[in-house]
Amino acid sequence: MTESSMKKLASTLLDAITDKDPLVQEQVCSALCSLGEVRPVETLRACEEYLRQHDKLVHPYRAAVLRAMERVLSSRASELDKDTASTIILLASNEMTKTKDLVWDWQQAASGVLVAVGRQFISKVMEELLRRLHPGTLPHCAVLHTLASLSVANAFGVVPFLPSVLSSLLPVLGMAKQDTVRVAFCSALQRFSEGALEYLANLDRAPDPTVRKDAFATDIFSAYDVLFHQWLQSREAKLRLAVVEALGPMSHLLPSERLEEQLPKLLPGILALYKKHAETFYLSKSLGQILEAAVSVGSRTLETQLDALLAALHSQICVPVESSSPLVMSNQKEVLRCFTVLACSSPDRLLAFLLPRLDTSNERTRVGTLQVVRHVINSAAAQMEDKKPFILSSMRLPLLDTNSKVKRAVVQVISAMAHHGYLEQPGGEAMIEYIVQQCALPPEQEPEKPGPGSKDPKADSVRAISVRTLYLVSTTVDRMSHVLWPYLLQFLIPVRFTGALTPLCRSLVHLAQKRQEAGADAFLIQYNAHASLPSPYAVTGRLLVVSSSPYLGDGRGVAALHLLSVLHPNIHPLLGQHWETTVPLLLGYLDEHTEETLLQEEWEEKLLMFLRDTLAIISDNAWICQLSLELCRQLPCYDEAPQEKNFLYKCIGTTLGAASSKEVVRKHLQELLETARYQEEAEREGLACCFGICAISHLEDTLAQLEDFVRSEVFRKSIGILNIFKDRSENEVEKVKSALILCYGHVAARAPRELVLAKVESDILRNICQHFNTKVLGVKVETKDPALKLCLVQSVCMVSRAICSSTQAGSFHFTRKAELVAQMMEFIRAEPPDSLRTPIRKKAMLTCTYLVSVEPALNEQARADVIRGCLHSVMALLPEPKEEDGGCQKSLYLETLHALEDLLTSLLQRNMTPQGLQIMIEHLSPWIKSPRGHERARALGLSALLLRYFLEHLRVSALVPFHNLGLLIGLFSPRCADLWPATRQEAVDCVYSLLYLQLGYEGFSRDYRDDVAERLLSLKDGLVHPDPAILFHTCHSVGQIIAKRLPPDQLISLLLTMFEALGDPEKNCSRAATVMINCLLQERGGVLQEKVPEIVSVLRSKLQEAQGEHVLPAAQHSVYLLATQHCSAVVSSLLGSPLPLDSHACMLWRALAVEPRLAAQVLGLLLEKMSRDVPFKESRAFLLGRTPDRVATLLPLSATCALFEVMSTSAAGPAVLELYPQLFVALLLRVSCTVGVQLPRNLQAQERRGASPALAARNLEPCSSAVDTLRSMLLRSSSEDVVQRMDLEGGWELLRTSAGHEEGAARAMAEHAGPRLPLVLKTLACTHSSVYENQRVTTTAFLAELLNSNVANDLMLLDSLLESLAARQKDTCASVRRLVLRGLANLASGCPDKEKMEFRTASIRLFGHLNKVCHGDCEDVFLDQVVGGLAPLLLHLQDPQATVASACRFALRMCGPNLACEELSAAFQKHLQEGRALHFGEFLNTTCKHLMHHFPDLLGRLLTTCLFYFKSSWEDVRAAAPLFTGFLVLHAEPRQQPQVDLDQLISALQILLKDPAPEVRTRAAEALGRLVKLA
Repeated sequence: MTESSMKKLASTLLDAITDKDPLVQEQVCSALCSLGEVRPVETLRACEEYLRQHDKLVHPYRAAVLRAMERVLSSRASELDKDTASTIILLASNEMTKTKDLVWDWQQAASGVLVAVGRQFISKVMEELLRRLHPGTLPHCAVLHTLASLSVANAFGVVPFLPSVLSSLLPVLGMAKQDTVRVAFCSALQRFSEGALEYLANLDRAPDPTVRKDAFATDIFSAYDVLFHQWLQSREAKLRLAVVEALGPMSHLLPSERLEEQLPKLLPGILALYKKHAETFYLSKSLGQILEAAVSVGSRTLETQLDALLAALHSQICVPVESSSPLVMSNQKEVLRCFTVLACSSPDRLLAFLLPRLDTSNERTRVGTLQVVRHVINSAAAQMEDKKPFILSSMRLPLLDTNSKVKRAVVQVISAMAHHGYLEQPGGEAMIEYIVQQCALPPEQEPEKPGPGSKDPKADSVRAISVRTLYLVSTTVDRMSHVLWPYLLQFLIPVRFTGALTPLCRSLVHLAQKRQEAGADAFLIQYNAHASLPSPYAVTGRLLVVSSSPYLGDGRGVAALHLLSVLHPNIHPLLGQHWETTVPLLLGYLDEHTEETLLQEEWEEKLLMFLRDTLAIISDNAWICQLSLELCRQLPCYDEAPQEKNFLYKCIGTTLGAASSKEVVRKHLQELLETARYQEEAEREGLACCFGICAISHLEDTLAQLEDFVRSEVFRKSIGILNIFKDRSENEVEKVKSALILCYGHVAARAPRELVLAKVESDILRNICQHFNTKVLGVKVETKDPALKLCLVQSVCMVSRAICSSTQAGSFHFTRKAELVAQMMEFIRAEPPDSLRTPIRKKAMLTCTYLVSVEPALNEQARADVIRGCLHSVMALLPEPKEEDGGCQKSLYLETLHALEDLLTSLLQRNMTPQGLQIMIEHLSPWIKSPRGHERARALGLSALLLRYFLEHLRVSALVPFHNLGLLIGLFSPRCADLWPATRQEAVDCVYSLLYLQLGYEGFSRDYRDDVAERLLSLKDGLVHPDPAILFHTCHSVGQIIAKRLPPDQLISLLLTMFEALGDPEKNCSRAATVMINCLLQERGGVLQEKVPEIVSVLRSKLQEAQGEHVLPAAQHSVYLLATQHCSAVVSSLLGSPLPLDSHACMLWRALAVEPRLAAQVLGLLLEKMSRDVPFKESRAFLLGRTPDRVATLLPLSATCALFEVMSTSAAGPAVLELYPQLFVALLLRVSCTVGVQLPRNLQAQERRGASPALAARNLEPCSSAVDTLRSMLLRSSSEDVVQRMDLEGGWELLRTSAGHEEGAARAMAEHAGPRLPLVLKTLACTHSSVYENQRVTTTAFLAELLNSNVANDLMLLDSLLESLAARQKDTCASVRRLVLRGLANLASGCPDKEKMEFRTASIRLFGHLNKVCHGDCEDVFLDQVVGGLAPLLLHLQDPQATVASACRFALRMCGPNLACEELSAAFQKHLQEGRALHFGEFLNTTCKHLMHHFPDLLGRLLTTCLFYFKSSWEDVRAAAPLFTGFLVLHAEPRQQPQVDLDQLISALQILLKDPAPEVRTRAAEALGRLVKLA
């Protein structure tokens, strides 16, 4: 780029700086900065020259130019030469001081330029600024501001000039009267002082290391005197704060003796301002600096001010902190810094002030004091070293405070104490215990609302802070290791610390590992030396039990197992190797699961196995007995945690099972029975589990102990005492009995199978029945306690399961089986049928499941009773509860359903034959057809389950037919469209299983997979969709699969079953039945020819019964499908419909017209039927001399009615046109031979009675029927003009009369037959010799009337017409001859804008389409056209006409592949999809990047096109053109510069900068800024 081009570019932008739009102005500044980034010197010179030459430019625009200069200088000042720097400094100085008034944005912008230059040319800047300081005259405020800013930006450069600056400023300090000037002086003095302090603190890097504080002390004190004694007394708050801010750093530069002299006045003066200012941050900051200065000089007068200082600072720290106010937070930090200074200088006085305030009950005072104590512990550790006992003792009352804010503060103090050795002192244990107590707080006891800035309120809770503190102290403070180990172990057992177990365990794990690293001696616990520590048995039991609920308390299971693992040397020396392998497996299991996915029973079993293996390795009876004793002692600890107490019982049972001492086992079992809390259900269950587990090793002792307890005085005495309180005694006694019954059940379930069978009836069931006291025992005593019932059912279930799982079950004869089944069914029937309140139903069905499998087998009646009773008990329940209704209720429902499933499969297993399957489905059939959706869903689910089970266990020894396949598929398949999605899925599964059952019975192996049947599974997704179209399409696909796999002998039974489903009250299922019927007919209808009459008859009868509006269209389609395969049979069957045709019969006829080819075939058949029989018969019963009556024959009449219905359908049009001559002639002749013909007598009676509502409202009279049919035929063949002429002349009525029907026919027909006449005449030629006179008359009349019309000549029909008439001259009928003569007589008389838009849209889309077809030789030529059109298409994406923009999107997508650039094509496809929002700037940027990378030679051509669009009449397109230009330049390379006429481009953009649209000007400025790249 030449200098002149650069200058033109800069001047163009500078001229646009005066734009009124702020966005445009901002873009112009950004463009100038872009120039400056590449050519800083030229850009800055241009700006300087512009400001110098435009002296009258108003200040907002001058400020904009100066701000652009500052942005360039901030990154490119180092590239300036001295001359340019001097020029810019002079310019900025003049701009800054041009007016004495305060014009802040202008003067600040100029000041910014000076500061930016001053980072590189400080001497020149300071020289210019000093030149602006005139003796005896107040300096310009902007000069002061600039000096202050420079002191911060370049302290090393400014400080050497400070003496000169101060000597100029101080003499005029007293002349400053305005507050704004005084504030400027204060700010300058503050920055000077800060700069000087920075300089003095870094003398090793300073240009003049000889500079000392004394160089400024005198001048600073002079300034201090004015500021403190005069200006600080101002009423203006802003000035007072400015003075205070300055006094802080100035105090460090005051002479020591002057500072000491001023402190008695300075400190009270600052403190007094606390009452006058709400924002106290600046006061506290300055006060801290003053205190530091005072301490640094060893001030003695500070002691006298101490009380006032402490009181003022303490009141500041007690102000409640709002996290949303940064200044308040900062003030707190500065106040604490002040306390640090005082703590270092006067620790005794500070503590004497602070510690008594910890005893106050005021929350703010106590919290504030604790904050200060924590701070000084951390910041003044050396001074507080000998004060530790006093500080610890002062914490006594804060430890008792229940306020959460105080608690948080206390925890923070204890954390600080831990880091500085306080907790090693006497009394430190209380602090540790306090932290643990806070860790044990439950989360729900954190009621405080979070502050507005708090992201996670839980993170700041007392418990959360305490947990973090305990862990940090344990892991990061080495000196705390010997304090916390093994002391923390004593908190593991007490119940009140349960909530702290997780952090305790984590801390103990870390401490233990550190001890292990130190050596075995340091790790092993000396229990004798620590009497308060829990025993290894207690620790083992506690950690194992809390691990049973692993996700409680922030995952205490993992923490407890980790701790248990690392403690193994302190628990038993033999456990190390085993626990090192097993504990990681347990931890891995927890890592694989979450609280939602963990199976509690499985997890507890793993822990019990871990315990069993541990006891086996130890194999020390004394140790095991001691562990069992400790576990029993811990039982009361879990009264509030029933799940964990239940697991503890299991641990006790496991431990007792491992004990070899029978006396110990019996003793502990007796104690458990005596001390159990029988009123608690979980405790009863836990006690029973304990006895069951113990019975694995001690069956005889366990049973004996249970019987001993019942006989014992303790049991009898408790019963006797309870009997005194009669109201509650029965309930409480039954709770004890419930527990005992459960114990027997668990003993039976867990004891060795080979020992149980001998005890089942003699001991276990006998005692169970004895405690229950029902008719099972032969004694009728009804219990009121449902828990006792449930326990009985559970125990009998466990006993039955134990029998079934025994290897000797096959030979075991269970004498009580029928009695127990009856009892279970009684329980089931007693449950409410519509609600699920207890698990009795579930347990009883589960019990029956096991009982069914035991010998002897149930008889058929008993089996049926069980099935009916259980189905009625479950199927009638209300719909499945949702999660929000209660997870327990949902779980119980699902478990009950599973119990029913298990029972039904168990019963089916006893009769695995098609008949057995049929019996089960028959029981379910009423529920499958239930009007209640949830009942259908359950029934289908059960059916699917039973069919799957039957299929999985199918054993076919010989090839036999599955005779009921069609019936079953017909039952299930319509359910594929049930309103309930679950039912639809299950129905498909049922059909799937049935098809595979058929394959099995055909001899295929069980692992055979049929491709057709497998397609059913892929269709299930379509049944989830609620869209009826998708749903019924899927049903059609299901029907196709059934059709392909159904044996021929099952087809008719399936169809008949499906026909029954048409009347299903569930409309969707009825619709599905119609879909599947039609599918079956379509796929397999070819084999049904013999069954057509039966099918048509059934269809007609179902149409009479079915109510759904969908049934009729489906029946029509069924008839259509049958007709496509058996047209003649269908037509014959339908012609058998009684007359008059009812509405359903009419619709069936119309169904045959939907397809032209079939319609033509049907019309042909009907014409044949109509002409096959005579049109009428003459009655022989007539009076002498009377004309015989003519009675219509039935078949032609039916055919005529059928023709009317077929042709009344619009779809019959093509077929009617095809058969026009035959139909026209046949119907015309039918009219002629039915004039005066009567209906048969039976039909006459019906006509007189009137048609029923179901019958078609049509006249059945033969002639009228024929006329109506002829009229319908003409309308359907587009001969409306004939019909209209007949309507106007009353021709239809003439046709109905014997006297004039031939005239009516002749006039209209001859005149309007048109081009169809030749074929009509050809067909009529065959009727000249008809035996029926009326037909010959009609034919002749028609021919004669043709001769009265020009149509005969027009169609060259004259010769043939004359020949036909001549042949009729000798006809026996006079009417015919008369009409011949008449015919011969007849012969003797014988928008411009819109258009533009549409044109543009069409042409652009055409351009897009051409991209598809231009290949081969034309590719290169067309590519050039594509490139030429690329810029217009891109720019017109912003076209104001949406259709044009859409066309451009299309054309660009089509162009993409022809550009041979995959990236560009992909961008077009991604961004330009129809309906997708387009981010035009982002898209254009991406496009230009790819264009310049792949087509660099196109730059000049594209820019030239853009120049054309700079003049577009559309604003959006005009704005897009410079945007396109800018992006092209952005991605261009310097080597492409020769392609660009830069001057032309700048000139064009310069014009755009004056465009009326701000968006256009903005884009033009942006593009100008990028042109600098083309250098």
